[in-house]
Amino acid sequence: MNTLFGKIKEEAKQISPKSVEEYPEAPISLGTTLINFTGDWRTFMPVIDESKCVKCYICWKFCPEPAIYIKPDGMVAIDYDYCKGCGICANECPTKAIAMVREEK
Repeated sequence: MNTLFGKIKEEAKQISPKSVEEYPEAPISLGTTLINFTGDWRTFMPVIDESKCVKCYICWKFCPEPAIYIKPDGMVAIDYDYCKGCGICANECPTKAIAMVREEK
């Protein structure tokens, strides 16, 4: 191993854990997403035009955060406490019922 990358790779092998038992326990904190709101740094926010919504739930399926939920009447809604404003829901909506609007704070 005469390359720099090869040397670094060999050094990493020497210090890395050899078995699963050697890895440290990962801290797991259940329920933190319910108390740590993550949507406060959003620049654009999705706004739903319910008159255009056909209840296909594609926005709900593609939302990378659980920020879109289905109301008891079958319509979708946005939980802005968790929505990061990525725009995937608006991009995937086949009827263009979701528009991305600049966030006003």
